[in-house]
Amino acid sequence: MTETLTAPEVYDFARPSTLAREHARVLELAFETFARQWGTQLTAKVRVLSQVTCEQVAMMTYDEYAASLPALTGMVLLPIEGVPAKGVLQVPLDAALTWVSHSLGASKPLPTPERTFTPIEQALVRRLVEDALDDLRYSLGGLLDQTVTAGAFQFNSQFAQAAQKSDLMIVASFEIRVGERVAASTLALPAEAVLPQLVDRPADVSTADAKALLDAQLASVPVGVSLRFAPATVLPAQVLGLAVGDVLPLPHPQHRPLTISVDGEPVGTAAVGANGSRLAGVVVTTTASEPSA
Repeated sequence: MTETLTAPEVYDFARPSTLAREHARVLELAFETFARQWGTQLTAKVRVLSQVTCEQVAMMTYDEYAASLPALTGMVLLPIEGVPAKGVLQVPLDAALTWVSHSLGASKPLPTPERTFTPIEQALVRRLVEDALDDLRYSLGGLLDQTVTAGAFQFNSQFAQAAQKSDLMIVASFEIRVGERVAASTLALPAEAVLPQLVDRPADVSTADAKALLDAQLASVPVGVSLRFAPATVLPAQVLGLAVGDVLPLPHPQHRPLTISVDGEPVGTAAVGANGSRLAGVVVTTTASEPSA
């Protein structure tokens, strides 16, 4: 019998530490959540179906991270409150320019050359980055307590001084699909901003605690609430013939309360009221208190 030997792993003595397996898994889950949120945000902003996938999470020095990037690329430095090193959100220049074209209404943007952003393009890309940072804060939760903001743009990965060469960075790699176009992106955060929270996390959570944590998290997730009239049925010809000034009658009696819905699901009824100078809904019944049919 021949024995198959596994290839030895190279140990880098210059790297002072690596991610523990349980810490790596926590970060992977957090960045996967961020990827889903970011994909949804991009779809809404660029008006093209988008999907972001987290491919890898690793820890490396800033020098190694910078060397892994293309020489010419889009880098947004991310100052972090109380941390000398900055984070980095990196996207290819042509991909970011394509997103800007989509957000301005282009259905099929022309091929974009590899060039830096104009001031107007920087402002539009900055808005996309700030929205992504909102998703990052939500996804990492307690793993990143400090305030993170969108800072300066850099376009040369070798000259961008986000951190010292030996500083450790948590680097997440993403695949971003916007329409038919696929691009690779990375997010690097200083390890000193994230690792303390990982070390302080409990090693395990009981089933009861997990349910309580899930309930607490669900209770803090924002949802959209709306008041709805009874729907009106119209013919397609009426819709196509609508013009400014037309009146659509609604089959909703004036005395009947409106339906309170959360993400399309009815949860109760409310009467139209006022809160100062703003309209408001006065809750009349809730799902739990409504009489059964």
